[in-house]
Amino acid sequence: MRRQFLDPRTDRSAPEIVGRLCGVQAQVWSAAETAVALRQSDPDRTSVNRAFADLALMKTWAMRGTLHLLTPTDAGSYLSLLESTGFWRKPSWQRVTGLTPEQVDALTEKVADVLKGAVLTREEMVAGVVADGRFAGMEERLRSGWGQVLKPLAWRGVLCHGPNQGNKVTFTHPASRFPGWEGLPEPDDAAPVVIKAYLGAYGPATPETFDRWLSRNATSRPRLRRWFADLGDVLTEVDVDGRQAYVLTEHADELSAAPESAGVRLLGDFDQYVLGPGTDDETLLRKENRAAVSRTAGWISPIVVVNGRIVGVWEVVDQEVVVTPFPDSDPLPPDQLEREAAHVARAKGLSLLTVRVGA
Repeated sequence: MRRQFLDPRTDRSAPEIVGRLCGVQAQVWSAAETAVALRQSDPDRTSVNRAFADLALMKTWAMRGTLHLLTPTDAGSYLSLLESTGFWRKPSWQRVTGLTPEQVDALTEKVADVLKGAVLTREEMVAGVVADGRFAGMEERLRSGWGQVLKPLAWRGVLCHGPNQGNKVTFTHPASRFPGWEGLPEPDDAAPVVIKAYLGAYGPATPETFDRWLSRNATSRPRLRRWFADLGDVLTEVDVDGRQAYVLTEHADELSAAPESAGVRLLGDFDQYVLGPGTDDETLLRKENRAAVSRTAGWISPIVVVNGRIVGVWEVVDQEVVVTPFPDSDPLPPDQLEREAAHVARAKGLSLLTVRVGA
């Protein structure tokens, strides 16, 4: 809770919060705004938009193939590890997209050329690509809103999102948008950067938990084990309810001495507090309550956190925060819920919200 700016909250900027959290999921832009604002002592709901406009944040497909906000200085390391999985070489991906690895290689070069020095809508980018006869017939796949064909290009560092033009998304080359863009480091150089950042926000954690967050377990097991082993004394192994996990050595004493987090927090859709460790972390979220948080079509509900654990979900209905505790949770303190509802209202730019606790 403390490492994620939840207990206590912080006065840090949007890029600092995004950097600490190893990115913020931005499939739903308003969810990213809320995730940052709720961590601020004085919520600034426009800080994400300003940071994106000021080139302090990058929007691109990243962890688990979902859209994230990353800091430009960190993005290359995350993308490098994702690119190293080579998921587009798997027969299952090729069956879905109809593209071979050789076609992805050619498409990478073409898109890099089309986007260099330009900010294009999806339609403009696709037109530039299919003008090359090698890519005739790819229009529909390139225009897909899911971006399945574009994800490996993002992971190779030749494509990211630009500012929207009305309701249309745009794309550009990272080197065209971010003057200091240095491309992707080698995976073995990127791994210690990303692992240390992840454990700094979400540790203690296992290598498997890290890779589930990163790539849905697409990294080769030997490579993953080597990355962790190579960190040596930088990591300390700890016992978490009988499970062996790693924490940064520099945080070990602080962690062992820290009191348990106390109090209530209301966190929004797709919050990193649950996405970082994953919804199947039973220390955080009991198995029987998982379906209420991880819903159909990959939607992650707003969550009620008490003493660090997820004990319910909530939503805004008219002028109310409607809280639905899990059946096995203890009664929620009304005064703390009211205080959190006021913080949610400031983070979302709403008028004062009252609280109603549902069944």
